[in-house]
Amino acid sequence: MNSVEKRSKNLWILTEERPKKKVLEYILGYFAKDNGFGFLGGELKILPILNEDNCFDFTYKLTGFECSKVSCVYIKTISGNSSFVDYLIYYQDEQPQPCDIPLYAIEETKTDDSESRNTGVFQRCSKFVFLRHYYPSTKAIMLYSLQIEQKERPTQTYIFGTRLLLTLGVEILGKKLDNNIFKPFSSVEEIVSFKQGMKNPPKGNVAISITKTEREVSISGRLCKNNSIGHDPNIGALSLISATIRKLGWKGRVIITNHGLQQSNIKKGNKFLYLAEALNLDLENLSLPRVNFPADYWHYDMKSEKLATIFLHVIVENFTESYSIFDNHAGCEKSYFQTSDGKRIPLKKYSNRDAYKAGDKSQIVSIPDLVLVDINTKQTILTEGKKYQNLKKGIKELENYDSFIESYLLEYYPDFEVVKTLALFGGKEEKVIEVEVGFLLNEKGKLVLGIYAPQLFRRAVQNVIDFWS
Repeated sequence: MNSVEKRSKNLWILTEERPKKKVLEYILGYFAKDNGFGFLGGELKILPILNEDNCFDFTYKLTGFECSKVSCVYIKTISGNSSFVDYLIYYQDEQPQPCDIPLYAIEETKTDDSESRNTGVFQRCSKFVFLRHYYPSTKAIMLYSLQIEQKERPTQTYIFGTRLLLTLGVEILGKKLDNNIFKPFSSVEEIVSFKQGMKNPPKGNVAISITKTEREVSISGRLCKNNSIGHDPNIGALSLISATIRKLGWKGRVIITNHGLQQSNIKKGNKFLYLAEALNLDLENLSLPRVNFPADYWHYDMKSEKLATIFLHVIVENFTESYSIFDNHAGCEKSYFQTSDGKRIPLKKYSNRDAYKAGDKSQIVSIPDLVLVDINTKQTILTEGKKYQNLKKGIKELENYDSFIESYLLEYYPDFEVVKTLALFGGKEEKVIEVEVGFLLNEKGKLVLGIYAPQLFRRAVQNVIDFWS
């Protein structure tokens, strides 16, 4: 049980992601159980707080969770200053600041290794290394909010990555784990032995391998992509392996080999350099510059276009009968596409993969930020998010979605009219005249509807205002 003061305080959920009810249920249930608090759970509602001028104050209030030890549950949008986990949870009266220590840090994914071995584990693991630099005592959690069936037999890659996480003290939630298989490593030698027993990747790939001598641990793995350090799954894997080796007490040299990099590829600002600094890593035959971590782990987000698209998403699903069938809010995890019969399917990257490989870049399927279904008007509303200053760019980009519309909206919602619109954030304007703009959330939180805003937007905004009036 976690030791927190047993008096009523606010629970703050800070996130870069669009807050999802299923994930919030996990967080609230875990918090209550971990601290021995009883609670009543009902249907969760996410309510954007409006002030007396009907302006959004950039805070959401969560209802449907009743606990005598929690006064209110608030949600706010933040952004990381480097590699950052999805959720930080604070239990305190005042709105958190970066110097405050969170109770939990949670990385959330919908991806099982049935879809992607690397994305399901390794691509996200470097985030926990960054976290430990700022908040060494915060409980770290990997949460799987699976939307597709879990793979019956886990891959060796997933077993290896999960055992590394467990060794680091990261708790795994949302997946069934066999305790006979998924257990922490007890020594560096055990890690080396397990990795050596894994099947090698296809020909042409540089296999991650580990060797150990008396003075040195050598880890091979390609890091070069587009003449830079940019291979995210391997950055995650190599940093996770290295962090676990350090956790087990290894004080000697750790060197990354077969990385494919040249000295000219090493440029300040790359997240791997921070990881190398934190873990005292070397790159074979290269010198690494010293880097200073950003002063703060995170800051409140008051600039991103997703402030508008997430607001729309939340008010439609909490104040109308309609819902989202796809979302890809800026900097957030891309959802599956929901078909008219409720199935969730991953999107294709290309209309014709072979044609793309042959050089036809027009085969790339451009993806919008949000697609909503209006049950009343039988419309699918394709929404592109942009900052106010990028209005003209957004209008131009609305013409890029023919492949998406044909492959998904017309295919799975043939009886629905397709509407394309923009959702903007920023600026001081209190009206918009461009017919392509459906909604503007300005920097003061003013809710501005476009001249031809979809009826769904109008209903949702009016219902929110009525709720707070």
